Amino acid sequence: MPPISVLLKPSSSLCNMSCDYCFYCDEARKRSQPSYGFMSEQTLKNIIRKTMLSAEGAVSYVYQGGEPTLRELDFFQKAMAYQRQYNKNGIIVQNALQTNGLCLDEEWCSFLKENHFLVGLSVDGTGVVHDSLRHTRSGEGTFDKIMQAARLMDKFHVDYNILTVVTPRVAERIREIYRFYEKQGWRYQQYIACLDPLDEGHGENAYSLTPPVYGRFLIELFELWFQDWKSGVQPYIRQFDNLVGIAAGYVPESCDQRGSCSIQYVVEADGSVYPCDFYMMDEYRLGNFNEDLLEQIDEKRRETGFLERSHKLKQECVQCPHYKLCRGGCQRNRDYDPSTGLYGNYLCEGFRMFFDACGEKIYQIGKMYT
Repeated sequence: MPPISVLLKPSSSLCNMSCDYCFYCDEARKRSQPSYGFMSEQTLKNIIRKTMLSAEGAVSYVYQGGEPTLRELDFFQKAMAYQRQYNKNGIIVQNALQTNGLCLDEEWCSFLKENHFLVGLSVDGTGVVHDSLRHTRSGEGTFDKIMQAARLMDKFHVDYNILTVVTPRVAERIREIYRFYEKQGWRYQQYIACLDPLDEGHGENAYSLTPPVYGRFLIELFELWFQDWKSGVQPYIRQFDNLVGIAAGYVPESCDQRGSCSIQYVVEADGSVYPCDFYMMDEYRLGNFNEDLLEQIDEKRRETGFLERSHKLKQECVQCPHYKLCRGGCQRNRDYDPSTGLYGNYLCEGFRMFFDACGEKIYQIGKMYT
């Protein structure tokens, strides 16, 4: 078996914040059980035991939410113990944590540094923009506390990157946000297109992205990044680095930029397994780590045809001159056409705008790495 990728939800959909656009709150509301509470140590043990004994070469564990740190530090310390216990084949183990940062303190930071965690810290731009989108249930801002968490991780030399959800408010202020991140020394950034609620219409919420807004955002951000690239001081921006890799002939590490879904084990707090973080719904359930073998979970994935679905792109998409770079984007942003049985990306117009404006520069950089 190739390297294994596992994403765990230790706190299910429980969270100490109430973000306007939370896609997982939307998913949780649409299934028979919105929250599965906290993951038990026995479930954690079964997940790690079954994956580590089956993996070859490497295995990665990403802890996400909801807010995973609500499960508290002793749970994560137990995870490290189980990894040591079941690493019988000398495989490489990578751990990552995606967090809103509210629970991070010195004890947490010491643990994250000691165990070589890569942390994804959610920050949506400057204070005014961030607090308008990412707040507590009572509406209080969270930006100042997140900045404290970032400074603590700096103090303890924790490796972290910044995760920013792209909404219209972020998009229209991206120049200001880019310079703000630069001043903070945040060299590793990831910009994630905001998702509309699953199986609902597009553009019906204040946070919804439209294709033109997304296209203008990508162009402006890329031009800022490109100017810094020419001076050799550009930050790592995951989407752009993957695009340069594609232009140079390499396979991107990001599944949305490969244009086809990858094999993942996304695990709810009760041990239930799903094929993707964006599809943790009852109808997509593949099994349970407390009950099923890895082989049985994989067989269920094959039966559902989940991976194959991402290959069903409209012909105009495949024939587009930008297809080599675009690949049709993430399946979660694609809409199904019942007349053809194929999919097209809702954000297509935005991608066209971006690649029309910046594609030549992407290929220009890519040539330097071939």
